[in-house]
Amino acid sequence: MTTAPTLLAHGVGGRQDLPITLPQLVAAAALTLVVTFLALGLLWREPRLDRDATGGRPVPRWLAGLGDAPAFRWVLRGLGLLAAAWFCLCLLAGPDSADNPTAGALYVLLWVGLAPVSLLLGPVWRAVNPLRTLHLLAALAVRRDPRRGIRELPAGVGIWPAAGTLFGFVWLELVAPDRATLPVITVWLAGYATVMLVGAALFGAGWFDRADAFETYSTLIGQLAPIGRADDGVLVWRNPLDGIAGLRPRPGLVAVVVVLLGSTMYDSLSNAPGWLRFSQENGLPPAVTGSAGLVLVIVAVAVAYLAATGAAARIGRTGPAEARGVPGEIAHSIVPIAVGYVVAHYYSLLILEGQRTVALLSDPLGTGANWLGTAGWQPHTGLVTPSGVATLQITVIILGHLLGTLLAHDRALYLFPRARAVAGQLPLLALMVAYTVAGLLLLYAG
Repeated sequence: MTTAPTLLAHGVGGRQDLPITLPQLVAAAALTLVVTFLALGLLWREPRLDRDATGGRPVPRWLAGLGDAPAFRWVLRGLGLLAAAWFCLCLLAGPDSADNPTAGALYVLLWVGLAPVSLLLGPVWRAVNPLRTLHLLAALAVRRDPRRGIRELPAGVGIWPAAGTLFGFVWLELVAPDRATLPVITVWLAGYATVMLVGAALFGAGWFDRADAFETYSTLIGQLAPIGRADDGVLVWRNPLDGIAGLRPRPGLVAVVVVLLGSTMYDSLSNAPGWLRFSQENGLPPAVTGSAGLVLVIVAVAVAYLAATGAAARIGRTGPAEARGVPGEIAHSIVPIAVGYVVAHYYSLLILEGQRTVALLSDPLGTGANWLGTAGWQPHTGLVTPSGVATLQITVIILGHLLGTLLAHDRALYLFPRARAVAGQLPLLALMVAYTVAGLLLLYAG
């Protein structure tokens, strides 16, 4: 049995490719956030974003009709099932070699590729999720409402299950031994599918909304899409900031965004020479060191976030009940930061390994076939130059934090008395600066 391929490095930029020195970059990024905060305090004195997601301009009738057409929804479900069947063919019948596209399809095309697609089109995974479709077909076969299960899932559960499954996936992606091999992927996906389908049978289709890591990931990022649905369900063109401002607090939301951000930060840390030396020399199995590192980074991100939002609530002089809700109210501001890290860290991986995976998918059985006509593709590297990637990484990380600062400012104006709103944001500004500095240092640690 041959070893599965090691996926390409997640970034090709480095310190030597920066237009300025790393200390200058960190200082400039922090200063940019401070200046932005001061400008917002002077010029943005009333909440302006659509917190209730009621606005937007209706899309053309043909587009609205297409998006709401049952036939179109079934086409999307069918495409999801077809893609899943192709993936399973590669996984279960393909060769256990470097030419099997399974790892690239899961870690690159699905996980990384889902981010830009959701950013453009909204929560697309919900429409094509093959497990949701299988549950729907099973419910229709037994003439049962797919929304109903054997019992009701308590409202207080929120999306805590999704935080757990999301952690399970990032652990598989970043820590699990032999994570690119077919047996490991098969076992993990079998367990995941079992949890999803059994949960849906027990609690109805709403289980996917609360527990599916990929749906939750796509939905969070999809809040930033320029197309969405108003509160009455109508498809509209919208300001992406209004879309993300409409992300309502719910149990588990903070945990989900913290796991997403913390796992991406850990991925940067795990590629740093210092961490690699420590992992090799501490005498512990790599999985133990990696698991501890992943948990510690996520905990550090969570502690910093809860400390900042708690301090903001105290300075803003909210009551005890309102103070408990501040972390959830501010959680939406972390989403563009997490998206910035995802784009910065995985851009080159998606471009290079994504092309290679598409080529390999044309021969799922490893017989030399060319079923999709892509077997002869060679990765084009024109979009992945070291200086270009470094510039992109800097831009999206700083832009993500600027948007996070703006979102936190607008929500603080809603949450806190006007006289205390700006002062209440100082801990949030400190948090944004800390995340920015840490993110840049980790990304360019090599």
